[in-house]
Amino acid sequence: MTTTTADTSTPEETAQVVPSYLRGQWVTPEDVSDATQVRDAATSEVVCRFSAKGLDIASAVDYAREVGASNLQKYTLHERAMMIKEMGLYLKKHRDELNALAHKTGANKRDNFVDVDGGITTALVISSKARKELPNSQVIVDAAEPEVLSADGSFLGTHIFVPQQGIAVQINAFNFPVWGMLEKFAPAFIAGVPTIVKPGTPSGYVTQACVKLMVESGILPDGALQLISGSARDLLDYLDYRDQVAFTGSAATAQKLRAHRNVSENGVQFSSEADSLNAAILGADVAPEDPEFEIFIKAVFAEMTAKAGQKCTAIRRVLVPNHLKGAVAQALRERLVAKVIAGDPRDENATMGPLVSVDQRADVATAVTRLVDAGGQLVCGGPDELDGAYFAPTVLTFNDAYAPAVHEVEAFGPVVSIVGYSDTVEAIELAALGRGSLVASVVTHDPEIAAEFARGIGAHHGRLHFLDRDDAKTSTGHGSPLPNLIHGGPGRAGGGEELGGVRSIKHHMQRVAIQGTPDHLTAITGIWHRGAKVNSVSREDVESGRGVHPFRKSIAELEIGDQFVSDFREVRLEDIIAFADSTGDQFYAHTDAKAAAANPFFPSQVAHGYLLVSWAAGLFVEPAPGPVLANIGLENLKFLTPVPAGDSIQVVLTCKQIKPRETEIYGDVYWDAQLLNQDGELCASYDVLTGVEKEHTTFVNWSD
Repeated sequence: MTTTTADTSTPEETAQVVPSYLRGQWVTPEDVSDATQVRDAATSEVVCRFSAKGLDIASAVDYAREVGASNLQKYTLHERAMMIKEMGLYLKKHRDELNALAHKTGANKRDNFVDVDGGITTALVISSKARKELPNSQVIVDAAEPEVLSADGSFLGTHIFVPQQGIAVQINAFNFPVWGMLEKFAPAFIAGVPTIVKPGTPSGYVTQACVKLMVESGILPDGALQLISGSARDLLDYLDYRDQVAFTGSAATAQKLRAHRNVSENGVQFSSEADSLNAAILGADVAPEDPEFEIFIKAVFAEMTAKAGQKCTAIRRVLVPNHLKGAVAQALRERLVAKVIAGDPRDENATMGPLVSVDQRADVATAVTRLVDAGGQLVCGGPDELDGAYFAPTVLTFNDAYAPAVHEVEAFGPVVSIVGYSDTVEAIELAALGRGSLVASVVTHDPEIAAEFARGIGAHHGRLHFLDRDDAKTSTGHGSPLPNLIHGGPGRAGGGEELGGVRSIKHHMQRVAIQGTPDHLTAITGIWHRGAKVNSVSREDVESGRGVHPFRKSIAELEIGDQFVSDFREVRLEDIIAFADSTGDQFYAHTDAKAAAANPFFPSQVAHGYLLVSWAAGLFVEPAPGPVLANIGLENLKFLTPVPAGDSIQVVLTCKQIKPRETEIYGDVYWDAQLLNQDGELCASYDVLTGVEKEHTTFVNWSD
């Protein structure tokens, strides 16, 4: 006979423990006696549990350094950027899964748009900018031209960026489980640095689901991404000067991490994005009947209600002219009452969800009580309005604009404090009392007021957002960090800097000065430097068959240092006059011999610089169809030595840099162009940019 015993365990005891992803596999601790429960923010049902007890964090760090770094750094910047693009597109196909899961954190459809869609978009933008603005190589050169450190040009110096040889540890907050990870992971990955992610526990199951999709995509090299689900208090113990930690969370926790011995003494690089009492400032030029007044109310409303105010960039302080304080408070209250329906994020009629947890609600309630005790007068909302994890949108006004609590207490929820100011000078003073913020919005239609605020509060903020009737419809909003611009802020905001286009990639690389011969620098950078070895041919070599014109070579055949030296062409006075007549450029140095001779820059009538550049093209171009598809640009043009009538010029054209495009049949080739006179003096210098086939596939070689 078989007997069964009834399962008396509770849902709290049987809820899934969220796994970690370490050393290329999913792992769950055997002992989960310390597991932390996470509940659905709306229903209070247990969603999952978190525990990292007994996980081998030290071996995960070693695995990232040894396996992850090796696998990543064998690819070029463009190849890694393409992987991020493919991964972003893969996640895009699965965003509905992430959105459904994120509803349990209290995030509604609008909230998920800025988190899930925003994270994917950020990764895609960083990938695109990397492929457009960085070389398809493994190092980045930091300057267009090297420093010449010797008279004969045999000793040069420049700066390059190389991947850091450690790991990127990313400790993220609960409020953006997808965006918070992807905005840090994508730049580190493109830089060639492996990542260990530690998400905020209240929403870490959404991050885990996103990481699971990324792993299942098969796109990422092994070791490039690991995930710790649960507490990882000893993680910093295993780091050293090669590693960096990017933290998002409270200023108090950031300070504890900064005090860790490996940060304070052993060189672990640490950046943080922390508490921020961001301000919205209504310009003194705005009247209640102006469009800017309504724009201001909408902006504050949006930041109070998006993610129920649980955003590091949300507006906390509202600074308005004294005579408009009451009008602003009333208008904001009316909009909140009319527009906000608190409810389950899965309910399409609800316009604002709950806070992430009951504990978070208690923290916000405590902060609001402190604000009230400090003199804040409730206009609407307050701790007692709603139950569970829900918190009513709360507006307070203060008679004392300098009350310390206004500028010190952050209620991380749908809460704002309104204070008045007498003039722009005082508004600037009040904004600075936040002791460093991520962002401030200034709503004004007066450019001079905008300029005064930029000068006055710029040093206290990471980003300034100016808004009026002209950009209200196109603005991405006060609280939306953009991948193109930096995200961070000084002082209380943490002093860190994330994003900012390709800057975010360079954050994960070491800038190093290099010195050596032109050949050394050419080999290191992949960019030809003047004085380095060349493979030179002349027009006579090409016509006799002794050499191949570089324009006849595809990228597969072309090499850095391939060079063409043209014949000379004499500059005649009639050519100069004809060019002046045909273009309309009758500048006296080209058309008036007496006036030109009186000019200290010119010996006599001289050729137009653009005439010489045009002639130069005729001297070096190979006209037949072939690998060179198009001239796509000209950079760094400098006219150095005037060319009077009677002189002759020639061109020395050298393959300077080759940048294959990963998704095209062609790449970009940069050519160093030197325009010399008959005495060997440099008359003009510039870079020619051409689109060149990777292989001989598009055109028949008609010259054969």
